[in-house]
Formats: sequence, C-alpha cells, structure tokens
Amino acid sequence: MLEFRTQGFNGYAVKYSPFFDSRIAVASAANFGLVGNGRLYILGLTAQGIVAERWFDTQDSLYDLAWSEAHENQCVVAAGDGSIKLFDVSLDQFPVQSWQEHKREVFAVHWNLVAKDTFCSSSWDGTVKILKLTNLHSALTHDWNKYRPEFIAAAGVDRLIRVFDIRNPAQGPVAVLPGHEYAVRKVAWSPHLSDVLLSASYDMTCRVWTDGSALGVDGEQQQQEQQSLAHLQRGGDPLAFGGGRELGRMGKHTEFVMGVDWCLFGAEGWCASVGWDERLLVWDVRTVMG
Repeated sequence: MLEFRTQGFNGYAVKYSPFFDSRIAVASAANFGLVGNGRLYILGLTAQGIVAERWFDTQDSLYDLAWSEAHENQCVVAAGDGSIKLFDVSLDQFPVQSWQEHKREVFAVHWNLVAKDTFCSSSWDGTVKILKLTNLHSALTHDWNKYRPEFIAAAGVDRLIRVFDIRNPAQGPVAVLPGHEYAVRKVAWSPHLSDVLLSASYDMTCRVWTDGSALGVDGEQQQQEQQSLAHLQRGGDPLAFGGGRELGRMGKHTEFVMGVDWCLFGAEGWCASVGWDERLLVWDVRTVMG
C-alpha cells in the first residue's frame, strides 16, 4: 500500500488521469471544508512512493475534480465559493479559466466521455450546469456587425475567426473562417457590406472575408450546409463552417499586423492597417479581392 498525506487539508475527491496511469489528482479543503482554503494536488506514483508534482491553492474549499478528456494536463475543480476553475498542471499558480456559474457551493463536476469539450457541475443552489469549452485559446479581438446588431465576430490565438449570433449563444458560432497562419490580432466589420469583414494577423497579412450571410434569410442554413459540404469535397479546410470564405489578402507588411480599420467615407473598400514594421498602409481592399 502506498500513502501520501495531504497535511493541513482534508481530502474530498480523487481522480486518476485518463492519460497517465501514474498521475492522480486530489481535491481537498482546510478545516474539513467548513471554512478556509482549498488545495488541488497533482501526485505522481513512482518507484520511491507517491510524490507531489505540483499543487494549487484556492481561496475556498475544493469539493470535487474531473480530468479533461481532451487535454492531458488540464483538470476542472468544484469550489465552495460557487466557482468552477480549470487548471493546467504544466503552468504555475493560477487557473487558466474560471466560471462563476453557481450561487452556492459546487459539490460535483464530471467530464463528458464522448463530447470531450463538455462537462457538467452540480451545486447546493439546486442547479446542474452544462458547460461547453468551445475555445480555451485567448481571444484577442471582437467587433459588432454594423448592420446586424445581434452578430459579433471574434478571433484570437487559435487563428480562427468566429461569428456568433448573441440571440442564441448556446448554438455556437454560425460561421468559422480559418486561413490565418498565426494569431488574429484584429477584426473589423465593413461599414458598407453586412457580410464582409477585415482581419489583421501576426502572420503579417490582412485578409478580407465574407461570413456567408449574404445568401439571404430563406433557406440560409441549408445553403450554408451545402456550401460547407462542397467546400470539403473540393479539399477545403475542414474547420470552415457557415459558407464563409476568404475573398483576398494583402501581404505588404513585414512584421506583425496589429490594427485595421475601414474608411466610412468615399468609395467603399478603402481601409488602413498598421504593424510592428513601423508602417501605416492605406489601401483599397477591392484591389486584392479575386
């Protein structure tokens, strides 16, 4: 029998890693969970016994935990302050994401074994919450559509541009636009065309896109699905969704492109971009659209 003492903290939950047979996580609480801090232990089973590889202290008691089914270094914990926190054991100190979904103590969390971007939590407030990790990468930019106030575009470190309908956030993005090779630093909807947006990226390009919404309201979803299927059949990016596509790109910058904006006046299509190459470029997107 192997033994490890969680000195000063009383154990509440233990879980084996689904990726490593020698890794165990323990959720614990000071003072039997009545008052005080919590601690998440990451323990390794070695020939010399059980060793603490890492631990994370929290401001409130921890009552349960669940390993991610998609990422070998991540686990989620249930806390006494009503929060749910996601820790990455390869990083130091702080959780990589936190949710304040409950009004009372969270006593259980469980990861979905099939839909591996989803987990659920239950609490003393009498609710069970289902959370979906659509994206754990940092979001760097967003912009409201100028003609459709319910739509917002967002992008970030994972290189994808996503368009959301805030009237139904649970459905996820209505369009996904892949193409940039590095993080997307800025997105800006056109002030002239409701389906067109411009992006700036660390890959030193600016790109102009349509999100596919110009298809019209009637039959739009069916047409988008047909376009997405046709896109795949032509060998397109499998991450693309919603019928949108890249219309063109400008690659004159020689460093990270950090900002873009559209001109509201004159002929539609004029814009400006700025980057770490110490250059401001004013150009017409129509010259790069195929």
